[in-house]
Amino acid sequence: MLEKLRRNLTLPAVEQRSIQLAGVPVTYTLKRSKRRSIGLRIDDHGLTVTIPLRTSEKWLYSVLNEKADWVVEKLGSWKTKKIVSPTWVDGEKLPFRGETFILRIFPSLFNSPPQLRGEQLHLFLKDICDEKNIEKVVTKWYRLEAERVFQECVAHYAPLMSVAPKQIKLSAARTQWGSCTSDGVVRFNWHLVRMPLHLIDYVVVHELAHLIEMNHSAAFWRVVEGACPDYKKCRAELRSFGISE
Repeated sequence: MLEKLRRNLTLPAVEQRSIQLAGVPVTYTLKRSKRRSIGLRIDDHGLTVTIPLRTSEKWLYSVLNEKADWVVEKLGSWKTKKIVSPTWVDGEKLPFRGETFILRIFPSLFNSPPQLRGEQLHLFLKDICDEKNIEKVVTKWYRLEAERVFQECVAHYAPLMSVAPKQIKLSAARTQWGSCTSDGVVRFNWHLVRMPLHLIDYVVVHELAHLIEMNHSAAFWRVVEGACPDYKKCRAELRSFGISE
């Protein structure tokens, strides 16, 4: 009778669970659906396991343990390589053009633009505890620097590739480092300014190449390779951050 009652209980569609995999504690999201097999997905939200509605615990644990090494490796890769949002306080480390700078915040009677001094970014603010304002000020500085860096890169590569973009704009896309329209408008994700310069160069070359080939054909990649011989290595490195070109 008890067994019958257990079978009739409605199981939650989504659960948060924890398990030891390859000696590492792993928290994951468990989802139940009408699918017939168990699926594993790892992204910036962590591990998500999707299972059929009446999957046994034994089957679930066997699949997770079978994939334990893969899960731990992929979770570690996301943790170390995805872009992590900083905390907006004095002493925070900020990535910029592949280097790390220290955010220094000083009290001042007037707010003034950030100043890069050596390996530190200095902010002079009336309220040094207002994290939302600090984020706003630093983000504005990032965007201005990104615009300057992209303009310099385009000015270098466009003549080499015999192209002339109609307009260069910034974007804040969650899924793309850059884009190019058929009418010659090229957009670059301002977050790129945090990355090493060779990756910025690659994205610039990639988008400028679309002014010649509006596709990802073999001809397109030949154009990219002509200006960026190490493009395959750069492309793989960029993908490790979870955003495509």
